[in-house]
Amino acid sequence: MKKTTYLFTFLVLLTFSCSQPDKQGITDKEYARLSDEQKRSVTNAIDGIVVEDDRLELTLFASEPMMINPTNMDIDDRGRVWIAEAYNYRSHLNPRNPTKAEGDRILIMEDTNGDGVADESKVFYQGNDINAALGIAVLGDKVYVSVSPYVYVFTDADGDDVPEKKEILFEGVGGVQHDHGMHAFTFGPDGKLYFNYGNEGKGIHHADGSPILDPLGRPVNSQTQPYREGMVFRMNPDGSDVEVLAWNFRNNYEVAVDSYGRMWQSDNDDDGNRATRINYVMDFGNYGFKDEITGADWRTRRINMEDSIPLRHWHLNDPGVVPNMLQTFAGSPTGILVYEGNLLPEDYQGQIIHSDAGPNIVRAYIPSKDGAGFTATIKNLMDGNSRDNWFRPSDVTVAPDGSLFVSDWYDPGVGGHAMGDQDKGRVYRLAPKGVDYKVSAPNYDNIESLVQLLQNPNRATHFKAFMALVEKGDAAKDALETLFTSSQNPRMKARAFWVLTKLPNGNEYIQMASTDADPLIRVAAVRASRINQLNDPDFLMKMAGDEDIQVRREVALAIRYQNNEDVWLKLANSYQSGDRWFLEALGIAADGFWDEYLSAYLSDLDETWMKSQEATDIVWRSRSSETPELLGKIILSQPGRNNERYYRALDFQEPSSKTKILKSLLASAPEEDQLIILRQINFDASSPDRELLALAKSTAGSIADNRDFLDIVRKYEIKDQKERLKELVYQSENNQHSQMAANIYSSLYGIEDIKKEIDQGDEAQTITAIEKFGTIDNENIAKLLAGYYTDESNSTAIRTAAMEAARGFNSEPYLWELVKADKVPADLLPIAQKILLSSWNGNLRAEANAFFGDAANSDYDLSKMLTSSGSVENGKTIASNYCLACHKIGEEGIDFGPGLSEIGDKLSKEGLFNAIINPSEGMGFGYETQLVKLKDGTEFTCIVNSKTENDLIVKLVGSSEQKIYKLADVESVTQQDLSLMPKFPLSETELVDLVSYLETLRK
Repeated sequence: MKKTTYLFTFLVLLTFSCSQPDKQGITDKEYARLSDEQKRSVTNAIDGIVVEDDRLELTLFASEPMMINPTNMDIDDRGRVWIAEAYNYRSHLNPRNPTKAEGDRILIMEDTNGDGVADESKVFYQGNDINAALGIAVLGDKVYVSVSPYVYVFTDADGDDVPEKKEILFEGVGGVQHDHGMHAFTFGPDGKLYFNYGNEGKGIHHADGSPILDPLGRPVNSQTQPYREGMVFRMNPDGSDVEVLAWNFRNNYEVAVDSYGRMWQSDNDDDGNRATRINYVMDFGNYGFKDEITGADWRTRRINMEDSIPLRHWHLNDPGVVPNMLQTFAGSPTGILVYEGNLLPEDYQGQIIHSDAGPNIVRAYIPSKDGAGFTATIKNLMDGNSRDNWFRPSDVTVAPDGSLFVSDWYDPGVGGHAMGDQDKGRVYRLAPKGVDYKVSAPNYDNIESLVQLLQNPNRATHFKAFMALVEKGDAAKDALETLFTSSQNPRMKARAFWVLTKLPNGNEYIQMASTDADPLIRVAAVRASRINQLNDPDFLMKMAGDEDIQVRREVALAIRYQNNEDVWLKLANSYQSGDRWFLEALGIAADGFWDEYLSAYLSDLDETWMKSQEATDIVWRSRSSETPELLGKIILSQPGRNNERYYRALDFQEPSSKTKILKSLLASAPEEDQLIILRQINFDASSPDRELLALAKSTAGSIADNRDFLDIVRKYEIKDQKERLKELVYQSENNQHSQMAANIYSSLYGIEDIKKEIDQGDEAQTITAIEKFGTIDNENIAKLLAGYYTDESNSTAIRTAAMEAARGFNSEPYLWELVKADKVPADLLPIAQKILLSSWNGNLRAEANAFFGDAANSDYDLSKMLTSSGSVENGKTIASNYCLACHKIGEEGIDFGPGLSEIGDKLSKEGLFNAIINPSEGMGFGYETQLVKLKDGTEFTCIVNSKTENDLIVKLVGSSEQKIYKLADVESVTQQDLSLMPKFPLSETELVDLVSYLETLRK
């Protein structure tokens, strides 16, 4: 391959150096007076970001035109910054954006003259095979580049910055260029490489196409229980011994590993649900994005459902789900690391540092022990939200000198399949004031230097020192032992320990570390015993009695896949109720051995076990063949108390055993539990269980909760509750319940009954009935409504109401046929036009545009709109007319598309305009348009929430309710390129008003 080096000309260098901003910054008032063009310029880049700690200083290391659109970054041991660019980001979904035919680039940027600014840029590799890579890791002579569906390894053995080889390490990981696919690799202190993928990853395969297998021989993919959604992995640097370490995340963008071997990462929620989280990643943990057993979406109603969406989002009340360390609400999290340098002030040392592109912020998280797990507080470092909300930090990395580098995607939006700017991108350096960027050439030739380099906070340096010391073998032992026994920094002591475990007789150091006074060193010892396959039962039994709960947690994780009853019982007997982290560790350890473990545990307690909260907690978490019966005993033993958690635990047991216990409880459970049982038990309306049906009928009328009432009436098809059902149709307090009730009413009583309901009142009652039943979206209702708006003997008010109700994905095709046949009265045609031009059906909308002329106006003057101020009040009205039909704003609206309650924090003004004008460019993951074809020939467009073993769970257009189809009835599910969100027929003034209102939606 020909070596290509791009040295910028004097003119470009002069332009770049002259653009450096005044390090003193400017005031908020001065910044506010800048034009948008000035704010976006490199000259004012530093001024657009607030550094929250006045001990620190932000400088600009590189920007456009040297580099653009950085998705991920690494820094090598020479202090050079490597960037994965994304000019061609999701180009197949962004036809308006130009592309580079030669593909995207991996750049190496260097400051050769010591002024703290990059002045040389090299192209390490360029090609369409790495378009929009989301991960880069530079480790020795290997460069790992993650770009779904592949992971490539480039080898530069001679160090000339030109790769001699490009090989596929993994394949078949998610869709092409997917944000929720494969992410970056990082080096762990144990000599392993750690990496992850998001919930589009689906599975992971070797280069030859063969799947990665777990220790039980199961393929690691989203179709194999217990594996679901996003996952975390570990492997040897050569790609061997791949292990799956945790699963059921949504979009875990990166994983960070500290010197004790503990893992940390962020996870993005379904957009707009304020559930972004930071996790301590416990080995083999299920993190609850989807239902562990069924794979159902978090919105699916369940017993013991959490009382807020941020908690509900992760199934946190379910047995078998590891808790969250911290929830940060709205966000689009990206890069993460554990800072183990000493350049930044002491309060950042050892802490987690994280970039979140959504709220334009870089934060530090300070963990503290919480039983066997952690909780954390937040300390902000860099904030662009109050000034430049194009600041989109995509990654954070530590340089060899200990300074923090932050890459900035710089865009009005945050990815999610769209981009608004292709020409900008920045890299910043954060360091104590007055500390220049200086990196000395590392010396890997002698052991003393290697031990110093082993302690470097830069991962590339740490990696090379680790590998070199392992290669030295016993010759490095004395120097490493000195660091291990005398270091005042326990993290560096741990680094020495990990290398010692790789030397001959390394297991001796595990035994030594297991008696260390520092519990974190003992944690590392247990982790190392597993990696080294120590297989010493006496060691594990000894560590199971450790005084520190976090050490005992590691022992529990270490015996997964091992039938080690004695160790597990010792651990279980140390459990104290309330420590959910340790309870989950016990569950992880017992997987596959619950029958033996639980029986032995309860036999030690004999009949007193139900009086022990610890024992009932362990039964709640258990999965043994006797667990359903034990849960039933707990439920019966405490009448009048809230038993929902134990009923929910039954959902995680063998289905026939669950049904048997629930039926037995009907005869003896408290009356208030009967409703729970009716909701939870399996029921087939086509072949009904008469006992259950009789109970449902006798109970329905007394159900106080309206949602419970609707669920029972629908599930058991109860027809003698017509009046209450009708009341719910007409009630105004909860539109969601009203819509549900209308659909149930229609399915139980039919269209003729609805027509009688509409016709039996005065004009006001008729209009109300039309509005309420008009929310039903099917062709029969469309025809019924047409009978009212085409009958000119009806009043104008009735006809208008019927026409306004004629909207809906399944209703609009009938309206369109009437329009084409000239059967819509002229006075109502403007309403029909408005409905059809904003239809969710892209094909119908296109036909309507051709028929009426493109009233949606694709030639907006965006530059003019960006400088215009609109009416927030008018914008709120427009949002009510358009947005609330499919989005939640606060407590109003329909939970169909992403929530908009804090959209002003996530998207800039430009991003908001683009999302409205070009909705197909930025479909959020999980909200893509899917075409479902059933085997009976039926087709419909929807959002697929989840697919379980037996069911396809979808949301139909404009509805917050989920609908379940049997997979056996589904022919195919195909993702469409067009968003379900229509291009609304709004004028420029209306668009400006709407965006002005949306900008106010902040936390």
